[in-house]
Amino acid sequence: MPTWRLECSACLPTRSRDASGLPGVCEECGAPYLVRYDALPPPEAKTLLREERWTMWRYSGWLPLADGERPVTLGEGGTPLLHLNRLAERHRFEHLWVKEEGTNPTGSFKARGLAAAVTRASRAGARHLVVPTAGNAGIATAAYATRAGVRARVYAPNTTPRVICEQIRAFGGDLILIDGHIGDCGTAAREYATQSGAVDVSTLREPYRIEGKKTLGLELAEQLGWRVPDAIVYPTGGGTGLIGMWKAFAELRQSGWISGTLPRLYSVQAAGCAPIVRAVESNAERATPWEHPTTVAAGLRVPAPLGDRLMLRAIRESGGGAVAVSDETLTAAARELQTIEAIDACPEGGAALAGAIELKRRGAILASERVVIFNTGGGWLYRS
Repeated sequence: MPTWRLECSACLPTRSRDASGLPGVCEECGAPYLVRYDALPPPEAKTLLREERWTMWRYSGWLPLADGERPVTLGEGGTPLLHLNRLAERHRFEHLWVKEEGTNPTGSFKARGLAAAVTRASRAGARHLVVPTAGNAGIATAAYATRAGVRARVYAPNTTPRVICEQIRAFGGDLILIDGHIGDCGTAAREYATQSGAVDVSTLREPYRIEGKKTLGLELAEQLGWRVPDAIVYPTGGGTGLIGMWKAFAELRQSGWISGTLPRLYSVQAAGCAPIVRAVESNAERATPWEHPTTVAAGLRVPAPLGDRLMLRAIRESGGGAVAVSDETLTAAARELQTIEAIDACPEGGAALAGAIELKRRGAILASERVVIFNTGGGWLYRS
């Protein structure tokens, strides 16, 4: 198993993973920590993957697990990469795939990050977790906390879809609904963590959710025969998936598992909440908080993401970009995925398709390029 340390993503001091207390953000500047490995598997280790189960833990050599340690798992990862033949023809793409994350155990890509975060927190002795959520992260936190035998409190906006609320409660989560958006939930969660001693596993306030989301990129590379697509179009709220994939591709190239040009990363946001798009278009170093965020895509309603600097770095280093789409457009695109390709797309998945179509219209993506979009969760979770 790998050995690792923690490195601040902004001011770069390192911290031992064994330092006292569970890691949060950097004590010096408040930026997120990133996991840095002392060594990664060499290219010849690819053959060993044949013996591993098709879950995200097949990449244990790339993940923060100690020797002999068993992860907290429900079989997450190993999701299909599906060619969208009819939609590619309709919208004139030569190569268009969807990574279908709705098949994860808790119905969304959040299972990956929370499996890793809960594994590390529970193995470090945490008995009580707290998380703010737009929906799907709350389900995953409740489920993996129960799997680990610990408690979870979840703060969610009172506009969260009913089915998602029912799922959080069904997995044993202590759900508190807040009159506001996820930023308000984050404030409440941090206050609760301070008062109760619960471990805050919210996006980028601990370093291990990114490592779970990193497996999106590892799987994608393996499913494409250790090649990478030309462009990835990703619906972006908190941004751990985007950040994690860029980290994965850099590590794969560093250790010789892939070579050549890395994918261009494109962030898609809702027109009613697009702080990353605005920062890209204005060439800003940070995203300014979006006032009065509104969108039917709950996972995109993140007005002030903590990982803004890391998202912008990944987008710019990859040569990608960002695009905003209206609620009407993303809803129609989700319906296309459902009725034309039988992908039960969530609104965020619809945003990814709508974003890819718009980026091709603008000439940012060429019709001949290999393009992957992400459906980050099951559409059934949003139905009342």
